[in-house]
This record gives sequence, structure tokens and C-alpha cells, in this order.
Amino acid sequence: MSHDTFGKSNTAPEQFVPDSVQMTAQNASSATSNAGPAPDEHAAGESAPRAGLLCRFGAEKLLQLDAGARLTSLTIAYQTYGALNAARSNAVLICHALTGDQFVASRNPISGKPGWWLTMVGPGRPIDTDRYFVICSNVIGGCMGSTGPASTNPESGKPFGLDLPVITIRDMVRAQAMLLEELGIEQLFCVAGGSMGGMQVLQWAASYPERVFAALPIATSARHSSQNIAFHEVGRQAIMADPDWCAGRYLEAGCKPSKGLAVARMAAHITYMSDEALHRKFGRKLQDRSAPAFTFDAEFQIESYLRHQGSTFVERFDANSYLYVTRAMDYFDLAADYDGVLANAFKGTKTRFCIVSFTSDWLFPTSDSRAIVHALNATSASVSFVEIETDKGHDAFLLELPELYSTTRGFLEAAARARGI
Repeated sequence: MSHDTFGKSNTAPEQFVPDSVQMTAQNASSATSNAGPAPDEHAAGESAPRAGLLCRFGAEKLLQLDAGARLTSLTIAYQTYGALNAARSNAVLICHALTGDQFVASRNPISGKPGWWLTMVGPGRPIDTDRYFVICSNVIGGCMGSTGPASTNPESGKPFGLDLPVITIRDMVRAQAMLLEELGIEQLFCVAGGSMGGMQVLQWAASYPERVFAALPIATSARHSSQNIAFHEVGRQAIMADPDWCAGRYLEAGCKPSKGLAVARMAAHITYMSDEALHRKFGRKLQDRSAPAFTFDAEFQIESYLRHQGSTFVERFDANSYLYVTRAMDYFDLAADYDGVLANAFKGTKTRFCIVSFTSDWLFPTSDSRAIVHALNATSASVSFVEIETDKGHDAFLLELPELYSTTRGFLEAAARARGI
């Protein structure tokens, strides 16, 4: 396999350089150094975003999938921040949400935008990269360097498309575990993430309890609800109804289902915001006019905003990946793997948990978090729970929210003291 294994190899980590971006790949002598610029270093004059790192697995180490198939070739794209200490006890794994990526605290080479969780990850922030070694990998099924439907199928030499087996949250976590094994990290100090990232956190705690000292699942659930599955299906159908989808073979056809993917993003984005936030930000305000024009153009500000969200999204995300990753969330039902009893997933766990929800999150409401807390209480697990009052909706975990910072900082500092970091 190709990879820098933290002292187990002298080979520099391979760089992920997206085809759609012209950049200078910077060689790294060790993956323990920053693989991306620190959050404070994102100057406007930065000449080029730094590429991510790749870890490739061949046929000597297969990934068994829940669908029954095995991936004979696997690539995991990832980023690291901070330094691994001598005891290898300060590693924090960040799990990204549905359309996130590994660039949690460094500039995205596709969009050029700053890291998606700079409010939480970086020097002096709650997940302090001066103290912790932070790892974030692109999930398998994604489109930012990890194996996904746009990757080349070694059997055909063409993009997988829908020939890629369906991926689950547990598959994503298995792949992350393989990466950490290659990095020489036996136990994680903490696994943290929101939304789909929170699902991965829960799966880590259930599948590898001895490898997780602390878990921080935010705005998430132990299973995807019927309503959420319904929203995802609307998005998938929008993509598949686009003539340019070409039954998933659009890359070979030289086109992309941009209209369908944009509609899928527009529908999903509505669920990330609360009614209060939408009203506060847009209300019924018209876009660049003082009176209705009696057309079907984007006359309201909210219409213009959603169209913008859709049009920019298609520039950075793959349509088939959207199908795969939404389906992974739909299949997630942690209790189903433990005789229908969620508490059984955490039986005997020594992991410390901090569960966080938001009052205005109707996508993953507080009742979902309370169900997780009740299951952990039933196993006498160490768990704290905070419901934060905000009108920012589901996306609150990505936004400026001082109470979230103080909660997570307090939890991690207490865990660090117990861990001796």
C-alpha cells in the first residue's frame, strides 16, 4: 500500500490532487506534521490550497462490506492537523457530515473555501490542534479522493458508477479503522462529528469500544427516521430523473446531472434550517424588486438563495456519491444490529460520551439524542447531555455558537485530564 505510516515507513504520503483544480502538490516528509495550513494561516493571498493525503490498500487487505461484497482496491483520502504525541494518545478523529470532506480545518482545493469546522478545530479552539492530533478522512462512497462511484473500477477500467456496492455507515467506519491501523494509532482519544458524522461516532463506539476513549456525537440519531428517508428519496429521484444522469454512467457520456443534483441540494438545504431562521433571514422579501413581477423567476429572496445553494453545490459534489451517501444514512439503525435494543450496542462500554442537540433542529430533534442518552444510562455508561437553545436549526453545529464551544471544550478538557494528556 502507498502511505506514510508514522515511523513504520520512510515513504512520504501520497497527495490527492483533484483534476478540476490546478495546484502545486506539496510533499510531506511525515504525516505527523500539518497536512494543511492551520486555520489562522488562511490568508487571502494564499497561492494554492494544499492537497490532501491518500492511503491506498490493495488486494492484500480487503474491505468487507455489509452488502456482502469486498473492495479489492481501496483509497482513503484524509487530512491531519497538529502532532501525534510520543504516547500516541492524543489522536482525535473528526467524522464529516453528508456533503462534507476531509478538509475540516484547511482550504478545500475544489471550492477554495476555508475548512468547514474552523469554529471548532484549530489552535486554541475546542478541538485544539496545539494539543491534539486531528485526523479527518473522506468517507468511502464520497467524491473527494476516497473510493466512490466516480473512482475507477479495477475490473473494467471505467468509473464504478452504480457498480460500486452500496455503502453503509458501518462500512465507512471499518475503512476509517483500517486507516488508523496504518497510522499506528491503536486508540482514539476522541471521535467527534455532527449529523451523519455523529452516526459514525456512534458506530465507532459500538463497533470498536476499546479503541474510543471519548465520543462526541452532535445533532444526530441512532437511526434515520422515515421522514428523513423520504427527504433523501426526493433528492435521489431528482438526480435520477435528470436525462444527463444516464443511468449513473454520465462520466463516460461526458455530461453530469447538474439540474437534478441542484434540486436535491435545494430540498435538503431546507431541512438544515429552522422556520425561525428562514423567517429571520429572508421572510417574504422580494429579490431585487419592490413588487411582484408575476413570473416564475426567483422573485423571493429565499428562492434566489436556494438556487444559489444548488448551483454552487454541483461544482463540488458528485451526483452518484449523493445517492450512495444518502442511502448509507437511510440504512443506519444501530439498534437493529443488537437485537433491536439500542442499549445492547453500548453494553459494558468504558467510553465517555457527550451528546449534544439543538432545540430548533427538526431533522434530528432532541428526542433522538435523548433516546441515545437513555440507552447509555441503561448500561451505566459515562454520559453527559446538553440541549442547546438556538433558532439556527440542524446546521447550528457548523455555525458560531458559544454554548457549543464551552460544552465541547469542557468535555474534552475533563477527558484529557483523565487520559493524562
